[in-house]
Amino acid sequence: MRNLYAPLFLVILLSSCLGYKELPVEYDYSYRGNFKKYRTFEIMRPTGALVDSSMVNSVIEKSIVSRMRFLGYKQSEHRPHLIIAFKMYSDSLKFNGYNQPDIEEWIKSQNENLNYDKQKFNLKSGTLLIQFFDRRQNRSIWQGYATTNYGGIDFNNNRHLKNAVISILDKYRFWADGFIEGAPTVDEKGL
Repeated sequence: MRNLYAPLFLVILLSSCLGYKELPVEYDYSYRGNFKKYRTFEIMRPTGALVDSSMVNSVIEKSIVSRMRFLGYKQSEHRPHLIIAFKMYSDSLKFNGYNQPDIEEWIKSQNENLNYDKQKFNLKSGTLLIQFFDRRQNRSIWQGYATTNYGGIDFNNNRHLKNAVISILDKYRFWADGFIEGAPTVDEKGL
């Protein structure tokens, strides 16, 4: 009987992976980002009488929070290191980005004197943009954007939204400062 469960478990596991479709993603970053020094984050929420509905979505928020916690970041309303914003673009748009070295290569030297080589993107309808702001520097330090080759992201489809967030944040590969398996965090040390 036990032998029957192993193949069944394998089929369920593989079928759950089939639901994820990695989207084409581009990202840009600031050469002044302190990517190895961030520990906390918060989601930016628009306020005021005219709230931009393209910046509010609980599925996207939950997916971002889940990914950041996986990377060891703690969500904090009080002076977070990173403020994360997102925007859904239902129409096509022309977007200015940068042609830069791969961030994993750049982080080895952290050369702040490199030039930003501008690049223009014609993004199809249904694009999701996620931006990370360094609260202390008061600047954007990383942004990722995804759209599909076969049409836009369906913002009314939770699976599309989760896939878009996963695809984008897979490009942000920095563990929170102090987050090493088994090591105490800065808060636990009392610093």
